[in-house]
Amino acid sequence: MAGLIARLARAAGYAPAQKAAPLLALYGEGRPVWTSRDHGALAREGFQRNAVVHRAVRLVAEAASSLPLTLAGADDAHPLMSLLARPNPREGGAGFLDRVYGHLLVSGNAYLEAVALDGVPRELFCLRPDRMRVIAGADGWPVAYAYNVGGRTVRYDQDGAVPPILHLTLFNPLDDHYGLSPMEAAAVPLDIHNAAGAWNKALLDNAARPSGALVFAPSTGASLSDTQFTRLKAELETSYQGAGNAGRPLLLDGGLDWRPLSLSPKEMDFVEAKAAAAREIALAFGVPPLLLGLPGDNTHANYAEANRAFYRQTVIPLVRRTADSIARWLEPSLGPARLEPDLDGIEALATERESLWRRVQGADFLSAAEKREAVGYPAQVPGSGA
Repeated sequence: MAGLIARLARAAGYAPAQKAAPLLALYGEGRPVWTSRDHGALAREGFQRNAVVHRAVRLVAEAASSLPLTLAGADDAHPLMSLLARPNPREGGAGFLDRVYGHLLVSGNAYLEAVALDGVPRELFCLRPDRMRVIAGADGWPVAYAYNVGGRTVRYDQDGAVPPILHLTLFNPLDDHYGLSPMEAAAVPLDIHNAAGAWNKALLDNAARPSGALVFAPSTGASLSDTQFTRLKAELETSYQGAGNAGRPLLLDGGLDWRPLSLSPKEMDFVEAKAAAAREIALAFGVPPLLLGLPGDNTHANYAEANRAFYRQTVIPLVRRTADSIARWLEPSLGPARLEPDLDGIEALATERESLWRRVQGADFLSAAEKREAVGYPAQVPGSGA
């Protein structure tokens, strides 16, 4: 591209002008380009290409799927527990729930299919949200779901005692059928985080040279005509603007001079901008920034407190909502059941349990049965008869 600017100028010829225009300034401002809000774009730009989003989704999904579920006030031999322990031949309970929570966080929607034999659900499958479409009836409520796979569409009519599809959603105030993903709420900081990384990479690839201004001041006193100005500006925008062309060197000739004008990467402080965007992404997913390794006060006490807040405010509410929806969905065939997360299995909450036990143990006005109920156990010891 040697002599590009000179050839463009000579192609039209230098022509004297009544109004001199010796300075051509290039600015980096323009319209922002945001990631599309559909599931595929968010999954690619967020979960697949952004480390903060990827880790936030995995952290919540893995914590939620590893939290044991128990039956409140029912026998552990309930068929629902067996079904959740081995929902289908390909997955165990933890792997199945991991996919459910992952789809919920990435798209705001998760679809569970129940495969029944003689009217009783025998297997559960988690279907991809990007392939599913809600079919609404005349009253606006879903009457069926259409699933596109392998070049064909499978229709699931929502009839029978147990409808074949359970649609789990996160709250969306502007849609009657589809949920709102935390990633969509964090789309702006996500784009900023990705763009800052791409910009830094392009600067490093192009020797970290900043942009500036082209000055045309030949000794003859001639200036660029309107046509020359327009063509030169178009070539520069095409070949030198954007993150992919950041810092790309110019080869100048014919009286053109390059004068750096814009801020340096140090002044623009991309590191701080990326850190702020990363914290906003973590906020949208309900993950304390400390758990993602973001800059902060990384003391042991703060980490333990952040871990407790993570379970109390994000993981446990998500697990309870999901477990309750699954139990109510399968209740007509498997019988009533109330699933509860086993909080005793959460190591991060051990300090809270110890504090509760000490307070209950010191309450002399409570009987042994009342103390057991206060800490979440049955009033009677199983098998003791007392």
